[in-house]
Amino acid sequence: MNDLLEYVERSIREQKLLRRGEVVLVAVSGGLDSMALLHQLHSLAPVNRWRLRVAHFNHLLRGRSSDADERLVRQTARRLGLRCVCASGDVKGHAARTGISIEMAAREMRHEFLARTARQLKIRTVALAHHADDQVELFFLRLLRGAGGEGLAGMKRKSPSPADRAIEVIRPLLDVGKTDLKAYVRKHHIRFREDVSNASLYMQRNRIRHELLPLLRRHYQPSLDRIILRVMEIVGAEADVVTEAARASLGKKKGKLSDWPVGVQRRVLQLQLQAQGLTADFELIESLRLGAGKLINAAPRVFVMRDEEGRLNFSATPTITYGGDQTGVLLGHKSGAATFDGVRFYWRFIQGKGPKLLTRQPGREFFDATKVGSSIVFRHWRPGDRFQPSGMKTPVKLQDWFTNQKVPKTRRHELIVASTADGTIFWVEDQRIDERFKLTDSTKRRLTWNWKRG
Repeated sequence: MNDLLEYVERSIREQKLLRRGEVVLVAVSGGLDSMALLHQLHSLAPVNRWRLRVAHFNHLLRGRSSDADERLVRQTARRLGLRCVCASGDVKGHAARTGISIEMAAREMRHEFLARTARQLKIRTVALAHHADDQVELFFLRLLRGAGGEGLAGMKRKSPSPADRAIEVIRPLLDVGKTDLKAYVRKHHIRFREDVSNASLYMQRNRIRHELLPLLRRHYQPSLDRIILRVMEIVGAEADVVTEAARASLGKKKGKLSDWPVGVQRRVLQLQLQAQGLTADFELIESLRLGAGKLINAAPRVFVMRDEEGRLNFSATPTITYGGDQTGVLLGHKSGAATFDGVRFYWRFIQGKGPKLLTRQPGREFFDATKVGSSIVFRHWRPGDRFQPSGMKTPVKLQDWFTNQKVPKTRRHELIVASTADGTIFWVEDQRIDERFKLTDSTKRRLTWNWKRG
């Protein structure tokens, strides 16, 4: 780019990243990209009446080098006449406590510091120095982790801070390549510090930067960066359409989740999980998408279940009631209890092989625990329900069974049924158990099932 400064100013104006006269907190690490951004914003500030503040977070990961980065940032801010706020944090300790990577721990602590500083200074916008090379590297990082369209779209030029959604993060250099930034700092004699850890192949991002991308550029696509950035733009625009459709479906009062395209179904669930601060990985989303009434332990002390319309119900306990006539229960490892519509249920598991004779009495049944599974659903009979009464070779409609057993119509809707997470009925109150769930020679774990009304 012949005139990078002019390009950055035009990009900020066209993307509406900053308003005239706005106060901006500039995150400066001391590296090439952030020092270039600080110089550019400072050069453009007078005509746009921007008021700049500088923030630097010392990760304490590189000893004297980290301290030298902080000194350079302080000196530069003082020379430019800008207020500078610095802080440090035990990134390694945070990573050890939370079980996350050093890189992720550094990112979390850095964003927390920037958000906290912005709040203290009553600033609504934080400027970050991410550039086009960062975008390309991020694309491959997320691709290798199995990200979807939203993840592969990469960073946005403007987005809420991950630490505080009331604070906006902007990235004015997202379309600028590192080669142009290097030329800019040389031309203007801008001091910066090299982070020697960027050369280490320990971190996956660095292996992508130093090994994978050069290989792809050299042997597969010389214009790799331009192509990938274009793909990210296309994928991002399409992901936005899916997100809007998902929000629209959440706003509707009727209609099944399964009526929507699969991509929209997944995004409906993802949006709700993210709103609760939960990691919306593919396995969790698919488990919820493929079965209404399936109770899932989504995180420590967080249980979630979806209804037919795709709405998620969250609870800190293994019992979730929704829709007025349905309750999901996580059976647990040894024993437990639950109540549904006035009926109290108790259960416990017994280890042992085969259909050992067990004392039968009213209000008690025995099942093959492995076939029942770890979560079940209590509900009332619905038209179309089918089960396979013990002793019969094929399933029958529950309605036909009630008719043959002369169960009064008024009583039918009072009876409770229990189904597995995938919807297979294994128990009907006061009727036979399902043939497929009874104890057999191959049974290795028994479920003792007791219930009592009133």
